Amino acid sequence: MLEVKQRQAGSVIVMELSGRLAMGEGCATLANKLKSLIADGHLSLLLDCNQIHMIDSQGIEVLMQGFKAHESRGGKLKLLKVPPRMRDVLEITRLFPVFEVYEDEETALRSFSS
Repeated sequence: MLEVKQRQAGSVIVMELSGRLAMGEGCATLANKLKSLIADGHLSLLLDCNQIHMIDSQGIEVLMQGFKAHESRGGKLKLLKVPPRMRDVLEITRLFPVFEVYEDEETALRSFSS
């Protein structure tokens, strides 16, 4: 199960993710929220991954689809506080360098304006 809390910080939507980003309901929840944000014109998105306990290949696919969708519309999807296990999975799949990853929310938010 994945819980998603959403808030706005200036022009950036911050999504706090908690739980499992894995096949099934968790991935569908995030995919639908990302599609909805894009449809509403929100192109600056920061995913706070601090509370992600597990990620699988479908979770990675949802992240990549969201990343590509935002990039293709001139937007940015960035990651915040990626836990060690998630970092390992992204590094093993060679996707870690694709994302801009931040440990500090303030720095991450400032990066959207530069």
